[in-house]
Amino acid sequence: MLELINVYKTFNPGTVNQKVALAGLNLTLKDGDFVTVIGGNGAGKSTMLNAIAGVWKPDAGKIKIDGVDVTNMPEYKRAKFLGRVFQDPMMGTAADMEIQENLALAKRRGKGRGLKWGITKEEREEYRELLAQLGLGLETRLTDKVGLLSGGQRQAVTLLMASLNNPKLLLLDEHTAALDPKTAAKVLEISDKIISENHLTTLMITHNMRDAIKHGNRLIMLHEGRVIIDVEGEEKSKLTVEDLLAMFTRASGDEFTNDRTILS
Repeated sequence: MLELINVYKTFNPGTVNQKVALAGLNLTLKDGDFVTVIGGNGAGKSTMLNAIAGVWKPDAGKIKIDGVDVTNMPEYKRAKFLGRVFQDPMMGTAADMEIQENLALAKRRGKGRGLKWGITKEEREEYRELLAQLGLGLETRLTDKVGLLSGGQRQAVTLLMASLNNPKLLLLDEHTAALDPKTAAKVLEISDKIISENHLTTLMITHNMRDAIKHGNRLIMLHEGRVIIDVEGEEKSKLTVEDLLAMFTRASGDEFTNDRTILS
């Protein structure tokens, strides 16, 4: 479902601010894989997601989604393959529009528009049922402005919007990092449910090693723009944070020094 083939990306090349973000990154995701991604600051996690989303083109290498080479495809064209939830709850939704209007925009993504009623009765009932499954009471607030919601509620709505049309690939970019622990746990629970029920191939970046171990069927760790750890299945389920730190030291020859990740 996703192939990253020998992908390179350097920012500010030839200057004192040169930064190699991706250094021959190779990664393949099978259909239905739920992969958690972890790594220290500057490891290349967000650069990888932005390269997949088309925010910038790689300097070299190929990116394929469901067999389609999207390396040179502009961001707006490859958006039809993707759903994305950002770290900031303020992104991904239109704050001044109603909850049902936000969901309708997501539902119509990539489709032709005509002169007809914006939201049908059937669609409204569909949105009510989807929101009820979140367990946040939002099914009774369809006409509320999204800007009135809490951070956790907004992320839950954004998850629904990102998955409404069953994208080829769902990108979760530290989507619980700005939330308090209790709310983050609820959003992760909702994420698991949506991903499982819709069989979505997913990449989830997290700074929390315990969350990386607990969620998904596969875990990768990036370091200096490359994958240095890749575990899945039973091996992943048996991991501890201490195991991960030891594996990082063996694979990189260095100590993991990201306090935010270790303390989470």
